[in-house]
Amino acid sequence: MTPQHALWLPLFDELADPVLVAELAAEAEAAGWHGFFVWDHLRWREPVAAVADPWITLAAVAAATSSLRFGPMVSAISRRRPAKLARETATLDRLGGGRLTLGVGLGSDRFGEEFSRTGEECDDRVRARMLDEALDVLTAAWSGEVVHHRGEHYTVDGIRFLPAPAGRIPVWAAGFPGKLRPMRRAARLDGYFPVNLDSAGRFADAVAEVEALRTGTGPFDYVAEIQPGDDGSAYARAGATWLLTGFDPEALSVDQVRGVLRDGPH
Repeated sequence: MTPQHALWLPLFDELADPVLVAELAAEAEAAGWHGFFVWDHLRWREPVAAVADPWITLAAVAAATSSLRFGPMVSAISRRRPAKLARETATLDRLGGGRLTLGVGLGSDRFGEEFSRTGEECDDRVRARMLDEALDVLTAAWSGEVVHHRGEHYTVDGIRFLPAPAGRIPVWAAGFPGKLRPMRRAARLDGYFPVNLDSAGRFADAVAEVEALRTGTGPFDYVAEIQPGDDGSAYARAGATWLLTGFDPEALSVDQVRGVLRDGPH
C-alpha cells in the first residue's frame, strides 16, 4: 500500500500566525500533499517565544482547503474537558467536510512545563486514565445519541451533542514503542503513531506488536515521522500508511517549510 504524505508543523514563532499557516496549507494541497497536521502546545522551551492555538488555526486550514486531511498531532486531551472537545471536534469536522483526524496522547511536561505551570495533572498514570475516559465520552458524543457518563474524572448527564461530525473522525494514538498501555489504546482506535523511533526496523516491530493486539478488521493507520528530504520507502515497506514530514521547532522558518512543501511529497 502506498502511504499518504503530510506536513507536520509546530505552530511556533513565525508559524504562530493562523493566516500564514492557512496559506501554507492551501499551497501544500496544490503541491500534492495529502495531509496537514499541527502540534498542540500551550508553550515551549526557549528560544521559542510565540505559540498559536491549534484549534483556531485548524479552522482556518479547513476553510482554506478542500481535500487535505488535517488535525492536531497530537493533543494531550487530559487538559481539555471532553464535552467541550466533543463540540469543537464535531464543528471542525463539519467545517472541513469530514476531513478531521484527531491525534491523542499523554503529552509531556518535559519541553514546556505546560502542565506544571498551569496546574494541570502531572502524573502520567492519572493522565492516562483521563485520556481513556475522555475518549469514551467523545465516542458517545460523536454518535449523536444521548450521553450518560459518570466516571472517575468526567460527568455528562443526559446531553445529546448535535450536530454530529460530518463523518467518522479517525483517532490516532501516539505512544512510545514497547509500552503496552499506549499500544492497547491504539489497537482499540483507528491508528498508531509510535514516537521517537530511529529506524524503520523498530517501526516494523511496533506495527507487529499493535497488529497482534487488534481485534477489529476496519481500516487502521500506522504513522511514521520522517525528516525533510528523507526517503520514506523503508517505513512504507515496514507498514506505514502515513508519512509525516516533521520540522525542528528550534530551527523553524517559513522559507524552510515553503521549500519542502513546494518540492511535493516524495
